[in-house]
Amino acid sequence: AYNPQIIPGEFQTTVDNPFCPFAPGTTWTYLEKSGGATSTNTITVTHETKVIMGVTCVVVHETVARNSRVAEDDYKWVAQHKDGTVWCFGTASKETSPGGKVSTEGSWEAGVKGAQPGILMPGHPAPGQPYRQEYLYSVAENMAQVVATNETVTVPAGKFTGCVRTKEWSMLEAGTELKWYAKGVGIVKEIATAGDSVVLLSITKE
Repeated sequence: AYNPQIIPGEFQTTVDNPFCPFAPGTTWTYLEKSGGATSTNTITVTHETKVIMGVTCVVVHETVARNSRVAEDDYKWVAQHKDGTVWCFGTASKETSPGGKVSTEGSWEAGVKGAQPGILMPGHPAPGQPYRQEYLYSVAENMAQVVATNETVTVPAGKFTGCVRTKEWSMLEAGTELKWYAKGVGIVKEIATAGDSVVLLSITKE
C-alpha cells in the first residue's frame, strides 16, 4: 500500500534541510562502537548526481573502516522536496567480510523491482507518526519517528543544542536506535538498544 507520489519537478539537488543537510564537499567522521569492535565511519557528499524516477539526486558516499580495512562501502542517493523534506531514492551497498567475501544485500533503487523512496527527515520535524525511510519488501524496510525536539547533545565534535531526536528501526530486524540530529550539522549521535553507539568526531566543508 506504500506508494508515494513523486513529481520530479517538485524536487531539488540543493539539500539544505537544517537537520539533514547534504552540501557537496561536506565530510562527517564518526566513531562507532559495536559488539566490542570499533570502527571509523565517514560520510562524504560528492559533486556527482544520479537521476532516479526522473529526480536528480545528490550522491552521498559512506564508508566504514574496521581493523585497517574498509568493511562497508555504500552510495546513497538523496534529494529534497520543495517542502524541505529530505528523501532517499536508494542505496548501493557493498559489505566485505574479514575473509574477503562481498555482499550487496540491502541494495535498492526506487522504481526498480517495486522499491520506493523514503524520508530521511521531514521538512518541519515534530513528534508525530512514523514514516518509511526506504522501501523494498524484505530487503529495505527502515522506519523512523520524530520523538523529541530541542534536545542538547555533547559528543567529541562539540555541544549541540536544539537537536531533533528520532527513533529508528527496521521491520526486518529486532531492536531500535535513537538518533540526534543537530541544526546545520545532521546526525551527531546514535544509541541502539543493543548497546551500539555512534558519535560525531568532526565535520569539514570545502
